[in-house]
Amino acid sequence: MSKRGVSRKMLIIAICIVIIVVTAIIGYYYIAQPFAKAREVLIGQVVSLTGSAAGFGIGYQWGALKAIEDINKLGGVLVEGRRVPVRLITYDDGSDPAKTSALAVQLVTIDNVIALLGSGPPTFNNPLSVVADKYETPFICAGPFEPWWVAGPYKYAWNVGFRIGQPVPAGDPRAGKRGYTILDVFFSFTDKFADQTNRKVAVLALDDADGRGWYMIFGPALKERGYEPYEIERNFGLYPPGTTDFSSLILAWKEAKCEILWGNLPGVDFGVLWRQAAALGWRPKMAIIGRAALFYEDVSAWGGDLPLGIATEIWWDPAYPYSGIGGRTSKSLAEEWVKEMGYFVNRIAGFGGYAYTQLLLDAIEKAGTLDKKAINKAIGESTATILTGPVRFTDMHDSPVPLVLGQWVKTDKPWIWECPIVYSDHPEIKPTHEPIFPLPPS
Repeated sequence: MSKRGVSRKMLIIAICIVIIVVTAIIGYYYIAQPFAKAREVLIGQVVSLTGSAAGFGIGYQWGALKAIEDINKLGGVLVEGRRVPVRLITYDDGSDPAKTSALAVQLVTIDNVIALLGSGPPTFNNPLSVVADKYETPFICAGPFEPWWVAGPYKYAWNVGFRIGQPVPAGDPRAGKRGYTILDVFFSFTDKFADQTNRKVAVLALDDADGRGWYMIFGPALKERGYEPYEIERNFGLYPPGTTDFSSLILAWKEAKCEILWGNLPGVDFGVLWRQAAALGWRPKMAIIGRAALFYEDVSAWGGDLPLGIATEIWWDPAYPYSGIGGRTSKSLAEEWVKEMGYFVNRIAGFGGYAYTQLLLDAIEKAGTLDKKAINKAIGESTATILTGPVRFTDMHDSPVPLVLGQWVKTDKPWIWECPIVYSDHPEIKPTHEPIFPLPPS
């Protein structure tokens, strides 16, 4: 072989060696040590920023961004002795549950997020939980336990929300205490004034995963407590999506002299029903409504004085005494919302958005790594206190938050309507307004 041939062969070998070495270096820095060299921590979120569920999504995104803003003011989340900035990637599902899974998959497989944050209604959280388990990616949501867990069990999905009626298991520090289920707070308020009513209850719910879950628990619980829920045996009041004429329900409740209304439905639907009820002359003495009465954005659209006295569950309030990141308080978070948005705080901002992001960031620091399995383990073992209170997960991956009850009242502030706490079973959470009973005439 000629010297020229040998030189050419040696050149090829040298090039191959260089390629192998470069590949090894790249592999070392980007595969063997991806976490130690991370320039930012990516967290994914799928929520409804448009459409009928936007009241949830706007609060979730805003609150999550505030928690991330607070941790980034400290330099980022602490991982292996150094602080790494955090960035949130949010996708809008347009209030369409059919889009939720695909967006979550995109976050995990294309955007390479290390964890997912969800929404409130189970119609969105359930498919997100399935994606989390499939791709072994930690996921935290905040919503009702029963209709969420029925699609489980889950390994990578966690719920820092509330229970509708199922008691907290024995051995848990919350077991046997009031104020950790929807039934607790609904009954605490209803029982307080029961002797001033005929105990006849209209039960109302949209026939979706969220509404049906509440309806099926409400009816039997009311009967067991000595109330008379109207014709729950034939699911009266459980209405199909798309309903715009509620007159048949209203007239039946009016004829039956129902003086109490319990419900779970979207705010738009309740606004339609409540206006029709006023026109048809049905005015119960009390109305406690889940979902519909949560957000100023929905309630303020009902018109006139229709919101006055409508009660709803509260899972976070500016009066809550628990702390956030870097000295953040519930009061300061609410003040920041009002300053930026110009109206009464959306409670999802603290309950879901901020609190569940705070929990995730704390778990990442406890894990000390960006490894998903380690973070998931740290979430399950968490004993942190977040903006909504102490965290401790049950074997069913939920950590119920303390619940209280609020009612919408008229104020002299530019936004007019606010929903202060009127009943609490928790000594550390004080009522901030006297209850309204009975509902004033429409």
